Amino acid sequence: MTVVAEVVRGPWPGSVEFGARGEVTVAGVSLVEIAARFGTPSYVIDEADVRRRCREYKAALPGAEIAYAAKAFLCRAMASWMRAERMSIDVCSAGELAVARSVGFPAERIIFHGNAKTPRELTAAVNEGVGRIVVDNLAEISRLAALVPAGRRQKVLVRVIPDVGAGAHAALRTGGEDQQFGLSIATGAAGEAVARVLDQPSLELTGLHCHLGSQIRAPEPYETAVRVMVEQTARVRERHGVLLPELDLGGGHGIAYLPGEHGLDVAEFGRRIDRALRERCAARGLPVPRLIVEPGRAISGPAGVTLYRVISVKRGLTRTYVAVDGGMSDNPRHSLYGAPYEVRLVGRASNAGTRPVHVVGHHCEAGDVLAEDAPLPADVHPGDVIVMAATGAYHHSMASTYNLTGRPPVVAVGEGGARLVVRREGAEDLMRRDVGL
Repeated sequence: MTVVAEVVRGPWPGSVEFGARGEVTVAGVSLVEIAARFGTPSYVIDEADVRRRCREYKAALPGAEIAYAAKAFLCRAMASWMRAERMSIDVCSAGELAVARSVGFPAERIIFHGNAKTPRELTAAVNEGVGRIVVDNLAEISRLAALVPAGRRQKVLVRVIPDVGAGAHAALRTGGEDQQFGLSIATGAAGEAVARVLDQPSLELTGLHCHLGSQIRAPEPYETAVRVMVEQTARVRERHGVLLPELDLGGGHGIAYLPGEHGLDVAEFGRRIDRALRERCAARGLPVPRLIVEPGRAISGPAGVTLYRVISVKRGLTRTYVAVDGGMSDNPRHSLYGAPYEVRLVGRASNAGTRPVHVVGHHCEAGDVLAEDAPLPADVHPGDVIVMAATGAYHHSMASTYNLTGRPPVVAVGEGGARLVVRREGAEDLMRRDVGL
Protein backbone atom coordinates (compact mmCIF):
# COMPACT_ATOMS: atom_id res chain seq x y z
CA MET A 1 0.00 0.00 0.00
CA THR A 2 1.36 3.41 -1.02
CA VAL A 3 1.93 5.87 1.78
CA VAL A 4 1.03 9.36 0.65
CA ALA A 5 3.46 11.93 1.96
CA GLU A 6 1.50 14.99 0.87
CA VAL A 7 -1.41 16.12 -1.24
CA VAL A 8 -0.89 19.49 -2.89
CA ARG A 9 -3.04 21.88 -4.93
CA GLY A 10 -1.17 25.10 -5.68
CA PRO A 11 0.24 24.81 -9.19
CA TRP A 12 -0.66 21.10 -9.42
CA PRO A 13 -3.82 19.27 -10.51
CA GLY A 14 -6.24 18.74 -7.65
CA SER A 15 -5.78 14.97 -7.89
CA VAL A 16 -1.97 14.98 -7.56
CA GLU A 17 -0.43 12.80 -4.87
CA PHE A 18 3.24 12.76 -3.87
CA GLY A 19 4.34 9.51 -2.25
CA ALA A 20 6.94 8.99 0.44
CA ARG A 21 9.16 7.01 -1.95
CA GLY A 22 9.13 9.61 -4.71
CA GLU A 23 6.15 8.30 -6.63
CA VAL A 24 3.80 10.90 -8.13
CA THR A 25 0.30 10.19 -9.41
CA VAL A 26 -2.30 12.32 -11.15
CA ALA A 27 -5.88 11.03 -11.08
CA GLY A 28 -4.44 7.88 -9.54
CA VAL A 29 -2.17 7.22 -12.53
CA SER A 30 1.59 6.89 -12.00
CA LEU A 31 3.61 9.48 -13.90
CA VAL A 32 6.52 7.04 -14.13
CA GLU A 33 4.23 4.58 -15.87
CA ILE A 34 3.03 7.28 -18.25
CA ALA A 35 6.65 8.15 -19.10
CA ALA A 36 7.40 4.48 -19.75
CA ARG A 37 4.29 3.91 -21.86
CA PHE A 38 4.11 7.13 -23.87
CA GLY A 39 7.71 8.34 -23.72
CA THR A 40 9.06 11.76 -22.88
CA PRO A 41 8.49 14.60 -23.20
CA SER A 42 4.76 14.15 -22.70
CA TYR A 43 1.99 16.51 -21.73
CA VAL A 44 -0.42 15.05 -19.18
CA ILE A 45 -3.88 16.56 -18.57
CA ASP A 46 -6.32 15.66 -15.80
CA GLU A 47 -9.79 15.54 -17.38
CA ALA A 48 -11.68 15.64 -14.06
CA ASP A 49 -9.68 18.67 -12.94
CA VAL A 50 -10.56 20.52 -16.16
CA ARG A 51 -14.23 19.72 -15.71
CA ARG A 52 -14.19 20.72 -12.03
CA ARG A 53 -12.80 24.14 -12.90
CA CYS A 54 -15.55 24.66 -15.48
CA ARG A 55 -18.13 23.93 -12.80
CA GLU A 56 -16.43 26.29 -10.35
CA TYR A 57 -16.87 29.11 -12.85
CA LYS A 58 -20.50 28.26 -13.45
CA ALA A 59 -21.17 28.17 -9.71
CA ALA A 60 -19.36 31.48 -9.14
CA LEU A 61 -21.10 33.27 -12.01
CA PRO A 62 -24.64 31.87 -12.29
CA GLY A 63 -26.40 33.25 -15.32
CA ALA A 64 -23.17 34.32 -17.00
CA GLU A 65 -21.83 32.77 -20.19
CA ILE A 66 -18.48 31.08 -19.55
CA ALA A 67 -16.48 30.82 -22.78
CA TYR A 68 -13.32 28.74 -22.61
CA ALA A 69 -10.43 30.55 -24.33
CA ALA A 70 -9.29 27.87 -26.75
CA LYS A 71 -5.94 29.49 -27.42
CA ALA A 72 -4.79 28.22 -24.01
CA PHE A 73 -5.11 24.58 -25.06
CA LEU A 74 -7.35 22.94 -27.61
CA CYS A 75 -7.66 19.49 -29.07
CA ARG A 76 -10.70 17.41 -29.96
CA ALA A 77 -10.87 15.87 -26.50
CA MET A 78 -10.76 19.29 -24.83
CA ALA A 79 -13.49 20.61 -27.13
CA SER A 80 -15.60 17.56 -26.28
CA TRP A 81 -15.15 18.20 -22.55
CA MET A 82 -16.22 21.82 -23.00
CA ARG A 83 -19.28 20.72 -24.95
CA ALA A 84 -20.22 18.21 -22.24
CA GLU A 85 -19.85 20.89 -19.53
CA ARG A 86 -22.16 23.25 -21.45
CA MET A 87 -19.39 25.80 -21.84
CA SER A 88 -19.00 28.22 -24.72
CA ILE A 89 -15.67 28.48 -26.56
CA ASP A 90 -13.83 31.47 -27.91
CA VAL A 91 -11.56 30.81 -30.86
CA CYS A 92 -9.12 33.08 -32.67
CA SER A 93 -8.32 31.19 -35.86
CA ALA A 94 -9.94 29.07 -38.53
CA GLY A 95 -7.98 26.11 -37.19
CA GLU A 96 -9.41 26.44 -33.68
CA LEU A 97 -12.86 26.83 -35.19
CA ALA A 98 -12.38 23.68 -37.27
CA VAL A 99 -11.28 21.62 -34.26
CA ALA A 100 -14.27 22.77 -32.20
CA ARG A 101 -16.74 22.07 -34.97
CA SER A 102 -15.16 18.67 -35.75
CA VAL A 103 -16.58 17.30 -32.49
CA GLY A 104 -19.97 18.87 -33.01
CA PHE A 105 -19.44 21.85 -30.74
CA PRO A 106 -22.53 24.06 -31.16
CA ALA A 107 -21.72 26.98 -33.45
CA GLU A 108 -24.01 29.30 -31.51
CA ARG A 109 -21.76 28.85 -28.45
CA ILE A 110 -18.61 29.91 -30.34
CA ILE A 111 -17.13 33.42 -30.15
CA PHE A 112 -14.62 34.29 -32.88
CA HIS A 113 -11.78 36.66 -31.92
CA GLY A 114 -8.82 38.21 -33.72
CA ASN A 115 -7.30 41.63 -34.32
CA ALA A 116 -6.49 40.76 -37.95
CA LYS A 117 -8.96 38.14 -39.10
CA THR A 118 -8.27 37.08 -42.66
CA PRO A 119 -11.02 37.03 -45.30
CA ARG A 120 -10.84 33.23 -45.18
CA GLU A 121 -11.37 33.22 -41.41
CA LEU A 122 -14.31 35.65 -41.58
CA THR A 123 -15.87 33.50 -44.29
CA ALA A 124 -15.43 30.36 -42.21
CA ALA A 125 -16.94 32.04 -39.14
CA VAL A 126 -19.99 33.24 -41.08
CA ASN A 127 -20.44 29.95 -42.91
CA GLU A 128 -20.30 27.99 -39.65
CA GLY A 129 -22.82 30.35 -38.07
CA VAL A 130 -20.76 31.23 -35.00
CA GLY A 131 -22.63 32.89 -32.16
CA ARG A 132 -20.63 36.11 -32.09
CA ILE A 133 -17.76 37.66 -34.01
CA VAL A 134 -15.67 40.19 -32.08
CA VAL A 135 -15.00 43.24 -34.23
CA ASP A 136 -11.44 44.40 -33.59
CA ASN A 137 -10.82 46.93 -36.36
CA LEU A 138 -12.88 49.30 -38.48
CA ALA A 139 -11.97 47.73 -41.82
CA GLU A 140 -13.49 44.36 -41.01
CA ILE A 141 -16.98 45.75 -40.37
CA SER A 142 -17.93 46.26 -44.03
CA ARG A 143 -15.91 43.20 -45.00
CA LEU A 144 -17.88 41.07 -42.55
CA ALA A 145 -21.23 42.59 -43.47
CA ALA A 146 -20.67 41.71 -47.12
CA LEU A 147 -20.19 38.04 -46.24
CA VAL A 148 -23.47 37.59 -44.37
CA PRO A 149 -26.09 35.87 -46.58
CA ALA A 150 -29.32 37.67 -47.34
CA GLY A 151 -31.94 37.11 -44.69
CA ARG A 152 -29.40 36.52 -41.92
CA ARG A 153 -27.92 38.77 -39.26
CA GLN A 154 -24.55 38.07 -37.70
CA LYS A 155 -24.22 38.92 -34.02
CA VAL A 156 -21.08 40.90 -33.17
CA LEU A 157 -19.32 42.36 -30.17
CA VAL A 158 -17.10 45.44 -30.48
CA ARG A 159 -13.78 45.13 -28.66
CA VAL A 160 -12.88 48.39 -26.99
CA ILE A 161 -9.78 49.49 -25.10
CA PRO A 162 -10.83 50.36 -21.54
CA ASP A 163 -7.35 51.73 -20.76
CA VAL A 164 -7.04 49.37 -17.81
CA GLY A 165 -3.67 47.63 -18.04
CA ALA A 166 -3.15 44.46 -16.03
CA GLY A 167 -1.05 41.34 -16.31
CA ALA A 168 2.10 39.69 -15.06
CA HIS A 169 4.36 40.78 -17.95
CA ALA A 170 4.42 43.72 -20.36
CA ALA A 171 3.83 41.35 -23.27
CA LEU A 172 0.65 40.12 -21.59
CA ARG A 173 -1.04 43.49 -20.94
CA THR A 174 -3.62 44.21 -23.62
CA GLY A 175 -6.12 46.54 -21.94
CA GLY A 176 -4.20 49.81 -22.24
CA GLU A 177 -3.89 52.33 -25.05
CA ASP A 178 -1.44 51.87 -27.94
CA GLN A 179 -2.12 48.17 -28.37
CA GLN A 180 -2.79 46.22 -31.55
CA PHE A 181 -5.92 44.85 -29.88
CA GLY A 182 -9.27 46.60 -29.61
CA LEU A 183 -10.57 50.02 -30.59
CA SER A 184 -9.65 53.11 -28.64
CA ILE A 185 -12.29 54.99 -26.68
CA ALA A 186 -9.96 57.98 -26.39
CA THR A 187 -9.47 58.43 -30.15
CA GLY A 188 -13.13 57.85 -30.96
CA ALA A 189 -12.44 54.63 -32.89
CA ALA A 190 -14.63 52.58 -30.55
CA GLY A 191 -17.57 54.93 -31.02
CA GLU A 192 -17.04 54.92 -34.78
CA ALA A 193 -17.07 51.11 -34.79
CA VAL A 194 -20.35 51.03 -32.88
CA ALA A 195 -21.94 53.47 -35.33
CA ARG A 196 -20.73 51.51 -38.37
CA VAL A 197 -21.99 48.20 -37.01
CA LEU A 198 -25.40 49.67 -36.20
CA ASP A 199 -25.52 51.03 -39.75
CA GLN A 200 -25.15 47.55 -41.26
CA PRO A 201 -28.50 45.73 -41.61
CA SER A 202 -26.74 42.33 -41.73
CA LEU A 203 -24.98 42.87 -38.39
CA GLU A 204 -26.48 42.83 -34.92
CA LEU A 205 -24.51 44.56 -32.16
CA THR A 206 -25.10 42.58 -28.97
CA GLY A 207 -22.51 44.18 -26.70
CA LEU A 208 -19.04 45.49 -25.99
CA HIS A 209 -15.95 43.41 -25.30
CA CYS A 210 -12.64 44.07 -23.57
CA HIS A 211 -9.60 42.08 -22.50
CA LEU A 212 -7.21 43.49 -19.91
CA GLY A 213 -4.26 41.12 -20.14
CA SER A 214 -3.15 37.76 -18.83
CA GLN A 215 -2.19 36.19 -15.52
CA ILE A 216 -4.28 38.66 -13.49
CA ARG A 217 -4.71 37.38 -9.94
CA ALA A 218 -6.92 40.05 -8.32
CA PRO A 219 -10.47 41.22 -9.13
CA GLU A 220 -9.76 44.96 -8.83
CA PRO A 221 -8.77 45.56 -12.48
CA TYR A 222 -11.95 43.86 -13.61
CA GLU A 223 -14.04 46.03 -11.29
CA THR A 224 -12.44 49.08 -12.89
CA ALA A 225 -13.16 47.65 -16.35
CA VAL A 226 -16.81 47.11 -15.40
CA ARG A 227 -17.17 50.82 -14.60
CA VAL A 228 -15.63 51.82 -17.92
CA MET A 229 -17.62 49.31 -19.95
CA VAL A 230 -20.96 50.17 -18.36
CA GLU A 231 -20.28 53.83 -19.04
CA GLN A 232 -19.63 53.02 -22.70
CA THR A 233 -22.80 50.93 -22.83
CA ALA A 234 -24.73 53.90 -21.45
CA ARG A 235 -23.25 56.16 -24.13
CA VAL A 236 -24.39 53.75 -26.85
CA ARG A 237 -27.94 54.06 -25.50
CA GLU A 238 -27.70 57.84 -25.31
CA ARG A 239 -26.27 58.31 -28.81
CA HIS A 240 -28.09 55.57 -30.69
CA GLY A 241 -31.08 54.58 -28.56
CA VAL A 242 -29.84 51.00 -28.42
CA LEU A 243 -29.69 48.86 -25.28
CA LEU A 244 -26.90 46.32 -25.53
CA PRO A 245 -27.83 42.99 -23.87
CA GLU A 246 -24.31 41.62 -23.36
CA LEU A 247 -21.02 42.67 -21.77
CA ASP A 248 -17.87 40.60 -22.30
CA LEU A 249 -15.02 41.16 -19.82
CA GLY A 250 -12.63 38.75 -21.54
CA GLY A 251 -10.34 36.52 -19.51
CA GLY A 252 -6.73 36.62 -18.38
CA HIS A 253 -7.43 34.99 -15.02
CA GLY A 254 -4.18 34.08 -13.27
CA ILE A 255 -3.04 30.79 -11.75
CA ALA A 256 -0.27 29.68 -9.40
CA TYR A 257 2.98 28.54 -10.97
CA LEU A 258 5.04 28.15 -7.80
CA PRO A 259 4.32 26.94 -4.25
CA GLY A 260 2.90 29.72 -2.12
CA GLU A 261 1.46 31.58 -5.10
CA HIS A 262 -2.26 31.95 -5.63
CA GLY A 263 -4.41 32.36 -8.67
CA LEU A 264 -7.53 34.44 -9.11
CA ASP A 265 -10.13 33.42 -6.52
CA VAL A 266 -13.03 32.59 -8.83
CA ALA A 267 -15.71 32.77 -6.13
CA GLU A 268 -14.52 36.19 -4.94
CA PHE A 269 -14.21 37.36 -8.54
CA GLY A 270 -17.80 36.33 -9.19
CA ARG A 271 -19.15 38.12 -6.12
CA ARG A 272 -17.29 41.35 -6.74
CA ILE A 273 -17.94 41.57 -10.46
CA ASP A 274 -21.64 40.87 -9.98
CA ARG A 275 -21.86 43.59 -7.33
CA ALA A 276 -19.89 46.10 -9.41
CA LEU A 277 -21.99 45.41 -12.49
CA ARG A 278 -25.31 45.77 -10.68
CA GLU A 279 -24.29 48.91 -8.82
CA ARG A 280 -22.91 50.65 -11.89
CA CYS A 281 -25.89 49.72 -14.07
CA ALA A 282 -28.27 51.00 -11.38
CA ALA A 283 -26.35 54.27 -11.21
CA ARG A 284 -26.69 54.74 -14.99
CA GLY A 285 -30.29 53.51 -15.19
CA LEU A 286 -29.38 50.47 -17.30
CA PRO A 287 -30.70 46.93 -17.15
CA VAL A 288 -27.94 44.52 -16.15
CA PRO A 289 -26.50 42.94 -19.32
CA ARG A 290 -25.65 39.28 -19.52
CA LEU A 291 -22.03 38.87 -18.52
CA ILE A 292 -19.55 36.89 -20.60
CA VAL A 293 -16.14 35.85 -19.27
CA GLU A 294 -13.43 33.95 -21.13
CA PRO A 295 -11.12 31.97 -18.83
CA GLY A 296 -8.53 29.80 -20.56
CA ARG A 297 -5.39 29.31 -18.51
CA ALA A 298 -7.46 29.18 -15.29
CA ILE A 299 -9.28 26.09 -16.57
CA SER A 300 -6.56 24.10 -18.32
CA GLY A 301 -3.30 25.43 -16.81
CA PRO A 302 -3.17 23.75 -13.38
CA ALA A 303 -4.75 20.57 -14.81
CA GLY A 304 -1.65 19.85 -16.90
CA VAL A 305 1.90 18.71 -16.19
CA THR A 306 4.83 17.86 -18.47
CA LEU A 307 7.17 14.90 -18.10
CA TYR A 308 10.81 15.03 -19.18
CA ARG A 309 13.73 12.64 -18.96
CA VAL A 310 17.12 13.92 -17.86
CA ILE A 311 19.78 13.56 -20.55
CA SER A 312 22.80 15.10 -18.86
CA VAL A 313 23.96 16.96 -15.77
CA LYS A 314 26.69 19.51 -16.33
CA ARG A 315 28.37 21.41 -13.52
CA GLY A 316 29.74 24.77 -14.59
CA LEU A 317 31.75 27.32 -12.65
CA THR A 318 28.74 28.83 -10.91
CA ARG A 319 25.74 26.84 -12.12
CA THR A 320 24.57 23.29 -12.60
CA TYR A 321 22.66 22.53 -15.78
CA VAL A 322 20.19 19.67 -15.95
CA ALA A 323 19.45 19.06 -19.62
CA VAL A 324 16.26 17.25 -20.61
CA ASP A 325 14.84 15.75 -23.79
CA GLY A 326 12.46 18.67 -24.41
CA GLY A 327 12.87 22.41 -24.27
CA MET A 328 11.65 25.62 -25.83
CA SER A 329 9.93 23.72 -28.65
CA ASP A 330 7.41 22.28 -26.19
CA ASN A 331 7.49 25.19 -23.71
CA PRO A 332 8.65 28.59 -24.99
CA ARG A 333 7.11 30.52 -22.10
CA HIS A 334 10.24 30.91 -19.99
CA SER A 335 12.19 32.14 -23.00
CA LEU A 336 9.41 34.58 -23.92
CA TYR A 337 8.27 35.85 -20.54
CA GLY A 338 10.66 34.48 -17.93
CA ALA A 339 7.78 32.33 -16.69
CA PRO A 340 8.66 30.42 -13.48
CA TYR A 341 7.83 26.77 -12.82
CA GLU A 342 7.98 24.18 -10.07
CA VAL A 343 9.90 21.07 -11.07
CA ARG A 344 10.10 17.78 -9.16
CA LEU A 345 11.90 14.48 -9.43
CA VAL A 346 9.57 11.58 -10.19
CA GLY A 347 9.86 7.91 -9.33
CA ARG A 348 12.50 7.72 -6.64
CA ALA A 349 13.27 9.21 -3.27
CA SER A 350 16.51 11.03 -2.60
CA ASN A 351 18.34 11.74 0.66
CA ALA A 352 20.97 13.89 -1.03
CA GLY A 353 19.36 17.20 -0.25
CA THR A 354 18.57 19.77 -2.91
CA ARG A 355 20.55 22.31 -4.88
CA PRO A 356 19.42 25.00 -7.35
CA VAL A 357 19.84 23.96 -10.98
CA HIS A 358 18.99 25.40 -14.36
CA VAL A 359 16.71 23.00 -16.21
CA VAL A 360 17.56 23.45 -19.89
CA GLY A 361 16.44 21.92 -23.15
CA HIS A 362 18.21 20.21 -26.01
CA HIS A 363 17.93 22.99 -28.59
CA CYS A 364 20.80 25.00 -30.03
CA GLU A 365 19.87 28.18 -28.18
CA ALA A 366 21.43 29.74 -25.09
CA GLY A 367 17.90 30.88 -24.22
CA ASP A 368 16.57 27.32 -24.20
CA VAL A 369 15.89 27.37 -20.47
CA LEU A 370 12.81 25.82 -18.84
CA ALA A 371 13.42 26.74 -15.19
CA GLU A 372 16.11 28.73 -13.38
CA ASP A 373 17.42 27.88 -9.92
CA ALA A 374 14.96 25.04 -9.54
CA PRO A 375 15.58 23.02 -6.35
CA LEU A 376 16.20 19.43 -7.45
CA PRO A 377 17.93 16.62 -5.57
CA ALA A 378 21.71 16.96 -5.60
CA ASP A 379 22.01 13.43 -7.00
CA VAL A 380 19.74 13.98 -10.03
CA HIS A 381 21.29 12.05 -12.90
CA PRO A 382 20.73 11.02 -16.53
CA GLY A 383 17.73 8.74 -16.90
CA ASP A 384 15.73 10.38 -14.11
CA VAL A 385 12.22 11.57 -14.88
CA ILE A 386 11.18 15.05 -13.77
CA VAL A 387 7.76 16.69 -13.87
CA MET A 388 6.91 20.35 -14.39
CA ALA A 389 3.68 21.75 -12.93
CA ALA A 390 1.01 24.02 -14.41
CA THR A 391 1.73 23.32 -18.06
CA GLY A 392 -1.82 22.76 -19.27
CA ALA A 393 -2.04 26.18 -20.93
CA TYR A 394 0.14 27.73 -23.65
CA HIS A 395 2.44 24.74 -23.96
CA HIS A 396 0.79 22.39 -26.45
CA SER A 397 -0.76 25.42 -28.19
CA MET A 398 2.59 27.28 -28.53
CA ALA A 399 4.73 24.25 -29.31
CA SER A 400 6.88 24.30 -32.43
CA THR A 401 9.06 21.94 -34.45
CA TYR A 402 12.24 23.93 -33.86
CA ASN A 403 15.34 21.91 -34.84
CA LEU A 404 12.76 19.60 -36.50
CA THR A 405 11.84 18.22 -33.10
CA GLY A 406 8.40 16.60 -33.18
CA ARG A 407 5.83 17.94 -30.76
CA PRO A 408 5.00 15.81 -27.69
CA PRO A 409 1.82 13.80 -27.22
CA VAL A 410 -1.04 14.76 -24.93
CA VAL A 411 -2.10 12.06 -22.48
CA ALA A 412 -5.42 12.44 -20.66
CA VAL A 413 -5.79 10.81 -17.25
CA GLY A 414 -8.98 9.98 -15.41
CA GLU A 415 -10.97 7.16 -13.89
CA GLY A 416 -10.27 4.98 -16.89
CA GLY A 417 -6.50 5.37 -16.52
CA ALA A 418 -4.36 7.08 -19.15
CA ARG A 419 -5.25 7.46 -22.81
CA LEU A 420 -3.65 9.22 -25.75
CA VAL A 421 -5.65 12.19 -27.06
CA VAL A 422 -2.94 13.74 -29.27
CA ARG A 423 -0.21 11.48 -30.61
CA ARG A 424 3.48 12.30 -30.73
CA GLU A 425 4.70 14.01 -33.88
CA GLY A 426 7.42 11.97 -35.55
CA ALA A 427 9.90 12.40 -38.39
CA GLU A 428 7.38 10.95 -40.84
CA ASP A 429 4.95 13.75 -39.97
CA LEU A 430 7.61 16.37 -40.61
CA MET A 431 8.57 14.74 -43.91
CA ARG A 432 4.93 14.60 -45.04
CA ARG A 433 4.82 18.41 -45.23
CA ASP A 434 8.15 18.68 -47.08
CA VAL A 435 7.33 18.22 -50.76
CA GLY A 436 10.98 18.02 -51.81
CA LEU A 437 12.78 19.58 -54.74
